[in-house]
Amino acid sequence: MKTRSRGRKPADERRKTADAISASSSPVSRLPTPGSDPADRRIILAGPGRGEVRERASRFLAFAHPASSAREAVRFVEDLKKQYHDATHVAYAWRIGAGRETAERSSDAGEPSGTAGKPIASAIGTAGVTDAVVAVVRYFGGTRLGTGGLSRAYRDAAARCLAAAGTRIRRETRSVLVRCPYERIGALRRLLRPPEVALEDESYGPTPALKLSVVPSRLAELLAALDENRFDYELED
Repeated sequence: MKTRSRGRKPADERRKTADAISASSSPVSRLPTPGSDPADRRIILAGPGRGEVRERASRFLAFAHPASSAREAVRFVEDLKKQYHDATHVAYAWRIGAGRETAERSSDAGEPSGTAGKPIASAIGTAGVTDAVVAVVRYFGGTRLGTGGLSRAYRDAAARCLAAAGTRIRRETRSVLVRCPYERIGALRRLLRPPEVALEDESYGPTPALKLSVVPSRLAELLAALDENRFDYELED
């Protein structure tokens, strides 16, 4: 004969009661559990890198460098042209940004079409990096390499300098400044999901202001939650 403890509810009833209490005590909408999204990070160069290839007396000096904008990439190439003003060619390629905002450019610098800039760009793509510029300085050794030989030499030289530079992962974030009364700070903090949605800074004056750092894949969800709970916020550049 089964017996039940006096004054104790069955397990299913206790579970329903706990769920009801939890639902009624949640003052704000919750963000979904964060995951991993490629849009939230990008692979960039760990630092500058240099490599060299010699092919039939021709020298290919390759240089990789971080670049956060097209202007930085152009400046890097122009500086190399000045430094190696006696070189036969200074071919290059760069990739800036990620996703739909990716910008790419390459130049054969007088070599036969497609034999210099495109192989350099291919090496950047194979390395999987962005925000990077690679320039290859060529000193002609007197023997023609043919289009295939040129392409291989430029690609190999670019690959060597990229390998020497190394890579690291940078997390992409946007900043959202939220202002709220003191009595609602707790509700705002419950929207945090570090590291995807994290507290970046905070200040406490007449009206508290909390700066949140959010990864791109969670930005829309965070803004929707802020709107739903009527928080005053500003999306910073």
